[in-house]
Amino acid sequence: MTGKITIKEIAKHANVGTTTVSRVLNNHPYVSDEKRRRVEQAIAALDYHPSQTARHLRGSPSGLLGFLTDDVATTPYAVDIIRGAQDVAWAHNMVLLVADSGGNARFAEAAVNVFRERAVEGIVYAAMYHRPVDLPPGLEGLPTVLANCFLENRKAPSVVPDEFYGGYQATAAAIAAGHQRVGFINLWEEDPKIAPFPAIHGRLRGYRQALEDHGIAYDETLVRYSIQTPQENYRHTSELMTLNDPPSALFCGNDKVAMNCYSALAALGLAVPEDVAVIGFDNIAHIAGGLLPALTTMQLPHYEMGRWAVQYLMGNRGKDLAPVQVALPCPLVRRESI
Repeated sequence: MTGKITIKEIAKHANVGTTTVSRVLNNHPYVSDEKRRRVEQAIAALDYHPSQTARHLRGSPSGLLGFLTDDVATTPYAVDIIRGAQDVAWAHNMVLLVADSGGNARFAEAAVNVFRERAVEGIVYAAMYHRPVDLPPGLEGLPTVLANCFLENRKAPSVVPDEFYGGYQATAAAIAAGHQRVGFINLWEEDPKIAPFPAIHGRLRGYRQALEDHGIAYDETLVRYSIQTPQENYRHTSELMTLNDPPSALFCGNDKVAMNCYSALAALGLAVPEDVAVIGFDNIAHIAGGLLPALTTMQLPHYEMGRWAVQYLMGNRGKDLAPVQVALPCPLVRRESI
C-alpha cells in the first residue's frame, strides 16, 4: 500500500490542499501549526513513504534520526515524546532510531557510536523528567536537540514544559471555581546534592503568582512538600484538612499525590469536589481517568516536545543549531474533581 499513496490522497485525508502537503514534506515555513499537524498525522496514518530517489533529491544522505533517552522509552506516559518525534520524522520521510540507555553511561555512549555509524542527520536527547543533564560523549558535531531537559550552560537547543504556567493555571482554575483557600502539596528534592528540579520551583512560583494576581495572600501553612510515598501524601492531606482554617481546594504536585489525596479525604468523610476540589499534574491516563470522580489535572506536553524537537532539526538541516530555549504550555485537562 505504501507505494500507492499519493500527495492527493494525503491532502484529502488531512482536509488540506496538495500544496500544503508539499510544503510540509519540504519543510516550507508558511504552513500553520494546525495544518502541519493534520498532514503529519495523515502521513503516519496512511503509512506514506517516498521513493529513495525522491529522498536523495531532497538531500537526505541517510534519512535517519537518532532518539536517545535515559528512561523515557519505559515510562508509560512519557512515551508520547517518542510518538511526537516519530510522527514528524515520518512526515519528513525520516526513520527514527530509538535507544534507551536506562541511565547507564556506557550504554548511552554505545548508542551514540551506532548513531554515528548510521550517519544520522540529527539526534533528540530526551529525559524522563524535566531537569538539567550532561550529554554523553561523542555527540560533538552532531545536531542535537534536548527534550524535557536542558544543559546548565544552555549551549544546546532545548524544549521543556512551562512549569510556572502549569502551576499558575492550576491555581487560577481553583480560584475561578470560587476557592480562596488553595492548598499545595508540592514535590520534594530528597537529595540536596541534586540540581533543583524545575517542576518543584516553577510550579510553586506559578502558584504564588496566581494567588497574588487574584488578591489572595500567600499562606505558607497551606504548602507541603512530599517525598511522594503514599503514606506521606496521605499524611500531608490529613494535616492540611485538619487546620483551623483548612483549604477548600488542593493542588497536587502530580497525579500520584492526588490519588493518595483522594484516599485521605475519603477517610475524613470529605467528598470530591463537593467538599474539596482536587487538581493534579501530569495527566497520567490510568490515574486521572481511573479516579472517581475523574481528576482535573495539568497535561505535561510530552507529545508536543517530541514534535518540536524533530521539527527544529528538520527546519535547520545543514545549519548550525541556535541554542534556543523553548518552554511549552501545560494545558488544564478539566474533568470532575473541581
